[in-house]
Amino acid sequence: MLDTEYFDKCISQIIANREYTVNELEKRGFTIPDSKANFIFAKHNTLSGEDYFNELRKRNIVVRYFSKERIKDYVRITIGSKEQMTALIYATDEILKG
Repeated sequence: MLDTEYFDKCISQIIANREYTVNELEKRGFTIPDSKANFIFAKHNTLSGEDYFNELRKRNIVVRYFSKERIKDYVRITIGSKEQMTALIYATDEILKG
């Protein structure tokens, strides 16, 4: 954290990748509460959180799923590199095509 230039660059990349991911998922019917963290919660209007989690996992993309009633429709997606987030969007498109 003493290397503020590096630290600021990392923060900027996380913010940019988070905004990209949120925008792309919202275009595909996801609801995403506002996030200022390095992760987002995403809920699709027709795809259950558990099904989305399982389908992503089949494609070697790991997100978090919680079965608690209040958040069972959401998955927690950690914001990674642009390449990783693009892979998530590509996999999401495959899943939504059925």
